[in-house]
Amino acid sequence: MSNNLQKYAVLIVLSGILFFPFLGGVHLFDWDEINFAECAREMLVSGDYLRPQIDFMPFWEKPPFFIWMQATSMNIFGIGDYAARFPNALIGVVTIVAVYYAGKKTVNEKMALWWAAVYGASWLPHLYFKSGIIDPTFNLFIFLSFFQVYLLRHSEKKWLHAILAGLLLGMAALTKGPAAILIALLALGVYIIVTKGLNDYKIKHLFTIAVCAACPFFIWITITTIAHGMDYGQWFLSEFVRYQIRLFSTEDSDHGGPFIYHFVVLLIGCFPASVFLFQYIGKRDNEHKTSKNDFTRWMWILFWVVLILFSIVKTKIVHYSSLCYFPLTYLAAVQLYRLTNRYERLKKSVKIILLSVGTTLALLITLLPVAGLNKAKITPFIADPFAVANFRANVLWSYAECLWGLLYLAGIWTAVILMKKDFRKGLTILIVVQIVIIQATILHFTPKIEQFTQHAAIKYFEGFEGKDVYVHPLGYRSYADLFYSRKQDNAAPQYLGMRKDKSGRETPEANEHWLLYGKTDKPTYFICKVMDSTKYAQMPQLQLIGSENGFVFFRKKDVHTVSPQ
Repeated sequence: MSNNLQKYAVLIVLSGILFFPFLGGVHLFDWDEINFAECAREMLVSGDYLRPQIDFMPFWEKPPFFIWMQATSMNIFGIGDYAARFPNALIGVVTIVAVYYAGKKTVNEKMALWWAAVYGASWLPHLYFKSGIIDPTFNLFIFLSFFQVYLLRHSEKKWLHAILAGLLLGMAALTKGPAAILIALLALGVYIIVTKGLNDYKIKHLFTIAVCAACPFFIWITITTIAHGMDYGQWFLSEFVRYQIRLFSTEDSDHGGPFIYHFVVLLIGCFPASVFLFQYIGKRDNEHKTSKNDFTRWMWILFWVVLILFSIVKTKIVHYSSLCYFPLTYLAAVQLYRLTNRYERLKKSVKIILLSVGTTLALLITLLPVAGLNKAKITPFIADPFAVANFRANVLWSYAECLWGLLYLAGIWTAVILMKKDFRKGLTILIVVQIVIIQATILHFTPKIEQFTQHAAIKYFEGFEGKDVYVHPLGYRSYADLFYSRKQDNAAPQYLGMRKDKSGRETPEANEHWLLYGKTDKPTYFICKVMDSTKYAQMPQLQLIGSENGFVFFRKKDVHTVSPQ
């Protein structure tokens, strides 16, 4: 094995050790993780791999590629939490290898190693590879597409790179939707403005990219329309487009926030990589070649396009800005390369921000067990009755667990102090400390947090697995009842008829109305949050059967029709 292949093998093994173990150590989190996992499970149950479904009704919010990955994983490992998260762990390994390769091609091997290291050692970039959400796969496709666009200008095989750039962009669209195309178009527009033209890019190559980008989604929707009919194809596209517009123009699902939301998310969530971007502030044109690299220009453009776009978008969710992780860590790695090779010195302001953000995170981890041990003193200051009830969960804490936060605090301060004398040694310590604390958080603290939030509901749903019953959440949106009860598509004929609203379309709302008031053919159970429990307790057809940690459980008294109140 050549020396080059050995380095890639080491990267694969190390990243595999970081991302693959303990993926199933905690339940999937509502909504997004369970949403996509349930789509994959229903593909296996129904045998329909063309149409994403939720509750065995068409699901128009996302295209199917990532769901196909999860369905494949579930075919291998069985339906469960580990299988749902395995695809992203695999994507994590591919991502670390990809950034190393891209770093070598665009700058050099030393910078590439720092890029791979800082990507894996930053909080959110690391954590998302242990999740079951779409974004890591979506982001990788877009990044690789941009990398191919860079190679298109700097390589002799222009047609090959144009085709690959388009297909990768198309796979991103088949993974999450048209946001991929919008981001690419905006980035191209900004690039043209910055460079005052196409800068050696040819129209014929850009046209090839556009055609190839349309192919994956077009092929899928065409095959699906042939299999399920023109009416379905038209309906899906209509609902899909309306959903995308709603995400951009409204605060979907109460996920709003201020314009600076994603600025804060990236600063805290991408620590420590994000802090090194402040090294750029106040710089004049740098003589070192990496500042004039065309790839650096693309990465700056991608960073600002994504950050500004999703700051404008009304719906604010943490992972919406996750595509920034690639350019952010690249730009940070460029600075780390310069600093470790003494091309420049670490700014005092950067040290202060590094210590401030790191200390804040360390103190939060330190105080987490303290809060758990002093719940009674904290709950009087919480106004939300559901949060108060969540906080009453019987979770075991000890003051010894504060040592994780104190270790983190000591590690950050030691690293920053060492950076003054030997930046490389200080940075290495910072990266090692980051990886250790991230793993400790995933393995030790995340299960405890889940016990406070959704554990009671998940256990309730798991109790119905394999039982011929209906179980349904009231007053709040969840996919956990479907995934953890392993619901089958075995509804009675009258149930299928009641799933339609007045316009004849199948809807979850019609489903809920029938379960509450219709003549159900099997035992029917419900769950709601504590603040809604009085409302449902007054319904004569419902019997209260228990409550736990903010969730209240009901059983329908009989299967006869009950008139709405």
